Amino acid sequence: MQGTLDLLILKVLSGEKLHGWDAAKRIQLLSGDRFLIKQGSLYPALHRLEQKAWIEAEWGVSKGRSAKFYQVTESGHQQLEAETSRWESFVESVAMILGKKIV
Repeated sequence: MQGTLDLLILKVLSGEKLHGWDAAKRIQLLSGDRFLIKQGSLYPALHRLEQKAWIEAEWGVSKGRSAKFYQVTESGHQQLEAETSRWESFVESVAMILGKKIV
């Protein structure tokens, strides 16, 4: 799930700056509640992406509290494109094996 979680986080952060919990909620919303990301998975993933310089963070205020807001860097956008391409190829390959047609 780690690689998939990284991909999903990069995707939701590619459009706007979000703090961590809002990124998790956005993934949950966009997945139709299929992906429920727990804090124990979310924050290590954000830290990992920040260490790889795929996202960057700055402190701001959300609902009267300090929060770290994340956004995708240029190298993060490149990584997102590469990971999206790999993911699409993977899904297509699995669908072929299962005899399913991708729409």
